[in-house]
Amino acid sequence: MNRIIERLRAAARVVVFTGAGISAESGIPTFRDAQTGVWARFSPEELASPEGFRRDPTKVWEWYRWRRELVDRAVPNAGHYAITELQRQIPNTVVITQNVDGLHQAAQSRDVIELHGSLQRACCPSCTRVRRWELADPFPPTCACGAMMRPDVVWFGERLPQATLERAFDASAECQVFFSVGTSNLVHPAASLPWVAARRGALVVIVNVSMEGQETGDNIERLTGPAGVVLPQLVKLAFPTPL
Repeated sequence: MNRIIERLRAAARVVVFTGAGISAESGIPTFRDAQTGVWARFSPEELASPEGFRRDPTKVWEWYRWRRELVDRAVPNAGHYAITELQRQIPNTVVITQNVDGLHQAAQSRDVIELHGSLQRACCPSCTRVRRWELADPFPPTCACGAMMRPDVVWFGERLPQATLERAFDASAECQVFFSVGTSNLVHPAASLPWVAARRGALVVIVNVSMEGQETGDNIERLTGPAGVVLPQLVKLAFPTPL
């Protein structure tokens, strides 16, 4: 880890990009793994697309309420807290996540860029109003304008929000160290973020239990293992607590 620690201590800007792997360590099933039991009878497109919502909005909301209940029982793991500590050590550390569970915020990470939205919010397809969604709210939730709201997440066939994506690319282009944690880096456009950083001279550190399908290069390092084990060790070595 010597090269990573050296670059990390010298870095003014850091990006931590996370995927489903870090949340899986908190017991949250991945998107497709969440299709169990009764939900196994439905395709992802039925439960997570504008077309599916138009056909059966109540069924879509029932699935998302079930997923939200799973998320609300989960707690951040040591990987999430290590990222929060990294933000404390290097204030210009930006967290970019593909996850919709809010565990980074629960671990007190700040200014998290949520590429795919959040299960904690609902948005109105009619007037575009966004608000926090509580499980105790009337179900399905309705907007002040009278329309049925939808989960504030990105669905199949939808583009990532342009302003959010631009923030993520800008942060990746400006950092000196880029961590890719718990993601395969195969789904674009988000999969381009590590390589944008690498082309601009950043050290890219891939943390994953599996390293299949990843690019290689002189400024790419790999740490194999769960984020909840690897990240705390790395942060502790880079920024030891004074006696």
